[in-house]
Amino acid sequence: MKSGMERRRNRLFVTQNTEYHLRGRECVAIRDLWSGRWLREHPALGRRLFGAVLPTEKGLEPLSEPKSGCLLWFENGDNDILTSKIAAFGRPPKTALRHYLPERRAI
Repeated sequence: MKSGMERRRNRLFVTQNTEYHLRGRECVAIRDLWSGRWLREHPALGRRLFGAVLPTEKGLEPLSEPKSGCLLWFENGDNDILTSKIAAFGRPPKTALRHYLPERRAI
């Protein structure tokens, strides 16, 4: 296996109730874990992942990369979005890709 730059762009983050699917730093799909339905309307959908924060006794500690137990932080103008705690993360199954928002092309 070759080591080097990571080429895969799709990531999956699982919270208590929701799967967040990201392409790069953009949230391109969201699935409700209880119903299994893909959500077409959610405040984080289409938003950029700004970062992650870890809840501590002193408040929210910024992290350079998301990890288990932290919250994802999506940009949303005046009202940014924080998820519940990440329970798991990894690569999404290929079957999920058909539910993703179309890739945006820079002009």
